[in-house]
Amino acid sequence: MESKKEKDMRQPDLIIPYQEPAPKGDNAEFSSTLSSTLPMAAIFLRNRYVGWAAVVFSIQSWLGESEETRKSPSAPGYFSVGMSLMSLIVTYLPIFLPPQPGLQQGSATGAAAPAAS
Repeated sequence: MESKKEKDMRQPDLIIPYQEPAPKGDNAEFSSTLSSTLPMAAIFLRNRYVGWAAVVFSIQSWLGESEETRKSPSAPGYFSVGMSLMSLIVTYLPIFLPPQPGLQQGSATGAAAPAAS
């Protein structure tokens, strides 16, 4: 039968203190995703504010790249900066090359709708 008073087998010299693990770099992935999708949103919406936000976020993610991020097979930071600058050019393009007045927006081919009298 077991005795109520068992010998403590723990040895104080073998105790390893708890160390909190380092946080994962999920913020870098989120900013990288944001810096690659905002230029597309600026191009589709033709919104200059979204284009400027894309430029700011892509420069931030490019400057915040770590060595591990550079070694990964993802797109480099300067590529997202280039895409955001291209989206900014596309949003400002109608100022420098205005659309032709004869063409309707939305349909490049086909006859115009008849005007109501």
